[in-house]
Amino acid sequence: MNHSGHTRTYRAEPVMDEAGRLVDVRVHVDAKVRHIAGRSGPAQEETLLRSWREARARGANVLPVFLGAGMGGAVRTLLDETAHDEFPTPVAVVDKEQPILDITGLRDGLAADYPGRILFLDDDDPKAVLADLTRWQINHGGAPLLPLAHPFYLRLDSDYYPPLRASLAASGEVDFWARTRYPKFRNEQPRMLLVTSQYFLMGEIEAACKRLGVPHRFVAILDEEIGTNEFVEQLLTAVVEFRPDFVFTINHLGVDREGVLMELLDKLGLPLASWFVDNPHLILYLYKKVVSTRAAIFTWDADNLATLRQLGFDEVHYLPLATDPHRFRPPNSAVKPLADVAFVGNSMVFKVGHRMRVARPPKPLLTRYRQIAAEFGEHEERSVRRFLETEHPDLAAHFESLDTLERRLAFEAMITWEATRQYRLSCLQGVMDLNPLIAGDRGWRITLRHDPRPWRYHHELSYYADLPGFYPRVAVNFNATSKQMKGAVNQRVFDAPAAGAFVLTDWREQMDRLFEPGAEVVAYRSPEEAAELAQRYVRDEPARKKIAAAARQRILAQHTYDIRVSELLETMRQSFG
Repeated sequence: MNHSGHTRTYRAEPVMDEAGRLVDVRVHVDAKVRHIAGRSGPAQEETLLRSWREARARGANVLPVFLGAGMGGAVRTLLDETAHDEFPTPVAVVDKEQPILDITGLRDGLAADYPGRILFLDDDDPKAVLADLTRWQINHGGAPLLPLAHPFYLRLDSDYYPPLRASLAASGEVDFWARTRYPKFRNEQPRMLLVTSQYFLMGEIEAACKRLGVPHRFVAILDEEIGTNEFVEQLLTAVVEFRPDFVFTINHLGVDREGVLMELLDKLGLPLASWFVDNPHLILYLYKKVVSTRAAIFTWDADNLATLRQLGFDEVHYLPLATDPHRFRPPNSAVKPLADVAFVGNSMVFKVGHRMRVARPPKPLLTRYRQIAAEFGEHEERSVRRFLETEHPDLAAHFESLDTLERRLAFEAMITWEATRQYRLSCLQGVMDLNPLIAGDRGWRITLRHDPRPWRYHHELSYYADLPGFYPRVAVNFNATSKQMKGAVNQRVFDAPAAGAFVLTDWREQMDRLFEPGAEVVAYRSPEEAAELAQRYVRDEPARKKIAAAARQRILAQHTYDIRVSELLETMRQSFG
């Protein structure tokens, strides 16, 4: 069956010489007898190479694509002639004629004789063949495709091979990179190419794109693939086929430290939008070569705007977190109460230990790390490195002595997580008399092992499977923000009210621009105030419900991921359209 939908049957039979060697294939089709080689077989196959030899003589870098394997002479000649080049020429062969291939044995024979140098394609659909050839072309540097069409095959299936030859010839006349430099932001909805990972937020972005009707496509990536040829090939294929207006990533995932991706995006004329929802200074620390005029940085923490601009980024924008009210929504019916007070969060015990093992800090830093973390947690400085330089210059020298970027980054993270560990523990002291339910890692058992007051432990909760149903079953959802974000609000402040639940959170400087204090959010500034507010709202269910309802109204109006995606799209259009 060929691609056009009609069945073309033919019978193929071998033609042997006196020594029993295959010299031709005789094909019976449409009441006619045709020969692949005929009397001028070797000379005919030699003429297939004329255009390739001319290109080679000009010094042109082309990728030969044989349409029909024939008797294999031309394919073998080309491969042999380039076998000793610095970069041996790869070859593609498009041949779907299985009855003939069964006789010649060329598919298996060529692959065995020239391992790794041949792409053999036999799909009945020419569009699928062209897509595979484009990926192959990308993998080999984007050189023009040069069709080498065997006359026998052009006659054998005129609906398949001649259109392929025309398409390949047309693509060969256009520079590959020119195909990628198309006008951007000309459509009503910008087209997003998403670099995807297991990070929870990407699911929210995808769902928002679907609801908004935003065209999007994924390039999946594993951590070990960052900067690899496989990732670059995926990206280029998506650019050619999908023609996005920009690439979107979270926390710079997919951006390699060496700057390969940013150089590639510059060559493509394709902007990058990177939304940081974790401390960018604990990530960009390692990326000295990724500052680009085509990179727009979005941060959930307004405190980072100035320092990100100091790194050299021109396009830096505030984009706070939000929630998906389709996932976090009030239950349809009454739920069984689970706790008066509950806290969901990591103890940071194991995170501190892990970073300590990576950082391997010298003794002066190691013996004082808890003191450093306590002071850093209370200080207005957002960077551990700058904090050491201004407050502990004697220790800053030991920090700079760490011999790799990874060790310095690990030490900064270690201090940040230790500051968070101490802070969360101090906040929880305010509600420990209320027998709180604490959901998180096993480090809480270590942290609170000496506290005589009763409390209950719950294992870690899944963000998607557990939290939407957890928040509405708690009277007061207690929140203590990480010290990686000293002024911003975290995810819980949006998720819990969206689920119809009340949240008592620590006061953050940026909170008042997102919610009306007292009416839409209740915040404490000390463990003592946390105790007072928690006790009050445990008893006052009407007040809890009123504040939670007001917060949810605000969230639906201003703080959903649909709104954030729309804001990001408009910013990218204004910046790069």
